[in-house]
Parts: sequence; C-alpha cells; structure tokens
Amino acid sequence: MHDTHVAASPINGKKTAITSIRNDFPHLQRQVHGRKIVYLDNAATTLKPRSVISAITSYYENESSNVHRALYTTAGEATLRYENSRAAVKELINAKGTQEIVFTRGTTEAINLVAWSWGRANLGEGDEILLTEMEHHSNLVPWQLLAREKKAKLKFIPFLQGGTLDYDAIDTLWSDRIKLVALVHMSNVFGTINDVKQVIDIAHSHEVPVLIDAAQSVPHMPVDVQNLDCDFLAFSGHKMCGPTGVGVLYAKQHVLEAMPPFHGGGDMINAVWPEKSTWNDLPYKFEAGTPNIAGVIGLGAAIDYVQRLGMHKIRILEEKLTSYLLDRLSAITDVTIHGPRVNRGGAVSFTLAGLHPHDIAQYFDAKAIAVRAGHHCAQPVMRKLNIPATVRASVYFYNTTEEIDRLAEAVIGAREFFKHGI
Repeated sequence: MHDTHVAASPINGKKTAITSIRNDFPHLQRQVHGRKIVYLDNAATTLKPRSVISAITSYYENESSNVHRALYTTAGEATLRYENSRAAVKELINAKGTQEIVFTRGTTEAINLVAWSWGRANLGEGDEILLTEMEHHSNLVPWQLLAREKKAKLKFIPFLQGGTLDYDAIDTLWSDRIKLVALVHMSNVFGTINDVKQVIDIAHSHEVPVLIDAAQSVPHMPVDVQNLDCDFLAFSGHKMCGPTGVGVLYAKQHVLEAMPPFHGGGDMINAVWPEKSTWNDLPYKFEAGTPNIAGVIGLGAAIDYVQRLGMHKIRILEEKLTSYLLDRLSAITDVTIHGPRVNRGGAVSFTLAGLHPHDIAQYFDAKAIAVRAGHHCAQPVMRKLNIPATVRASVYFYNTTEEIDRLAEAVIGAREFFKHGI
C-alpha cells in the first residue's frame, strides 16, 4: 500500500497530511458493508465539508428570512450573506461585476435559461448552433428543443478516438448561419480539457457568442471568464463541495441586459400594472421568486473553502492523483481507458473486457467503493464508442492513493470473480 499522505504535496505549500482535509468531510468517515467508504464519484457530486453544512444550518437557525424584501434585522442579515455569495462567485471566476452572476438551480437550468431567453430572441429558421459530440445531455437537449421550435440546425465538432476534439473540423463545419457555439470545458466522460479559448477566438472572429459548460472545470481548476472571453458560462455548486439545487450562470453584462426574462414573478420586476411590467436591474431580472437562499449561502461557504485551499493547488494535487489512477488502471489486463492521458481532469472512464459496467459497480459497492456506471448523461458518446456504458472513477482533492489502490484491487477482484467465480 502507498502512503495515505499523498497530499503532502501541495495543498498549502507545506507537508500537510491529507487527513487534516479529510477530517473536514463527515461522509468520509462513513462505513458501508463494514468498511470505510471510498468515494470516487466526484464528477457526479462532491462531498460537503462541515463549514458548508454549518453555513446552511446557521441560516435556518439564525436568519431564516427572505432576501431583498423585508426591513427587519434578520432579513437584512440573510440578504447580506446571500449577496456575499454572489461576490464570492465573481471573485472565483473573475467576472467584471456581480451583475453578471445569476443564481440558478444548477448547470442544467443555467443552460436552459440561455436557450429559452437568448436563443428564442436570436435564432430563426435555418440558423445553426455548433456543439461538440461529447456534450452532456444538459448542453444538448435544450438546443434540440430550441432547434425544433425555431427550425434551426445543430452541428457537431467530432471527437477523435482518444477522446479529444477534432479542432481541424471547425473550418469545414463553419458557416455564416451559425449563431451560437456551445461546448463543454471538461468532459464528464473522457476527462478531456477542451481548448475552449481556441474555439472562442474562432467564434468571436465571426462575431458569434460562445457558451461554456463548466460544470466539471470550475470545481477543479482556475477558470477566468475575462481571460477566456466567453459570453456565457454555467456551473453547479454541488460539484464543488456546495449544496445541491444551486448553480450559476455567468454572462457578459451587455448580453444579459439585452435578454428577456426567463421566469416571471416576484423580485424580477421593477413595476407592475395590470397590462404590463418592467424588469428589475441585473442580475435580479433573472431571479424570479424566493431563491434557494440556504443553497446560495452554502455555495458561498464552499467557494470560501476551495479558495482557502487554492484552486491552483487543487489542480496540481488532482493531476497527481489522476496520473496515479491512470497508471494503476493501465497496468490491469483487460481494462480499456476511454480518454486522453494528458490535458485532462480527474474523471476516468474505463471498461473491463466481457463485463457490464453495472455489474462492476455493484461488485465495487460490496467493497465499499462508490463509482458511477452508466452512460453519464452522454448517450451519443456511448453510441459512437459502440459500448453501452463505462465505469467512471473520479477524484477530488480529498482522495488518496490508498483509495485508488483499493479501487485497483477491486477491478482485479471483479475480473476474477465474474470470469472465474473466485
């Protein structure tokens, strides 16, 4: 076995044991089937540190008031905490201002907001949207719905056998009918980190806006929206130590100002008459009704947590963990890894010859190892790979090489169990 103090690498610049970080996460102390759990499903959702849990509990215990409306003390405190989280998001992704930060239920709702509001105002019959073949359903289905309604067309940048995009195909696919490019930053299947800056530069040379699905990138690496110059960017809180049901849409201020509201109701209005209404200032124009206040406050606490660790340091640590995971899996007979070796994140999809991924995942569960098995909300990817599903093990900064060793041992065990009954 390898030393569990693998994070004596970089998290704070000292030889700090990974146990000091792991102790922040109660779930990591959980026992399943008599063994301490190995949690390797971080691409689906991450665990929550005590500081996030405490922030949510504190809101319900101490403020428990609606935001932006009432004039009493606890409501003012709740509003301050809510807006402090917006400021934390702004700093995390280096937006120009908090008016560019819209809170949503997650990446999926953020992309749907753009499709419904911006898309319906800007696309017409015969127009085109350029996507990639490796998109999560959340960055595919909303555009399918919009294209069907508007009689528009979807086009796709293909991925190559190694799970990387064929950037050379963009020139062939490009036309003057393309009105939007929408692509994933880090693939939740391959782990590939796409060169979104290159795509953005190409699109902007044609005055075409770009949306980035950053659900897998923002939690794991520094992302700077001003440097990327993207027009839209979406991510979720629960993939970054935050609560479920809260996410972010970033969009350039002038773009949001030109977009019609997504939902109608309270707080997104300025003035209402029986026949018409006018809209609130940004970003509130897109935040109708009572928001997920506790979730937004929890997201702010999650951002504070990862910012204290340092996004650059998190990235360095995950690169080491991912490299170790790839080495261990590559050394096992009958394992096929789907995705690149370099320029990638910590979501590693693999198959084991002759075995269905669901059977492997259930075998792992008996060993108290949590992974994801399935199509990962990317069925077109699986069809192109000509497989029904993959097993996906995905690391985060609180994982260890010891846990990866347990996974590798379980892969070998599953192979022997299903093939030979031992």
